Amino acid sequence: MKICFAASSGGHFEEIAQLKKIKEGNKAFLVTEKGGRTGEELCDDVYYVPQINRREIFFLFKFIKLFSLSRSILRYEKPDCIISTGALATCPLCIVGKMMGIKIIYIESFARVTSPSLTGRLMYRIADLFIVQWKELLDVYPLATYAGSVF
Repeated sequence: MKICFAASSGGHFEEIAQLKKIKEGNKAFLVTEKGGRTGEELCDDVYYVPQINRREIFFLFKFIKLFSLSRSILRYEKPDCIISTGALATCPLCIVGKMMGIKIIYIESFARVTSPSLTGRLMYRIADLFIVQWKELLDVYPLATYAGSVF
């Protein structure tokens, strides 16, 4: 099986890094943002995408560019599934992956105990498996799977 790990920098990257054991016996690559920690500690093959902020003036243009970049990465790598811990920069990758028939596993942020994240609300609609790390979030995401903390 070939796995695409996808996470923004910061805490999202720290969460995806906790899943390193999943890649044992599988092929894997990482898609993350430029400017954070290097992803080579998690995967040998790493793709860096630009950081985006939904409040910046050129957000829409950068977001659309991420769709094109995501399509190129996924066409080249052909993963069986995408495992993402968010945030916004990973949404285009997951949306394009879903359109290509790739299974999507989304893990809502550990920081979200009782309220959903923007990325979580978007991904809840498309993820094949939506995982929460707090039982309280099952009230917000009734079809989610509670799996406990990744830490």
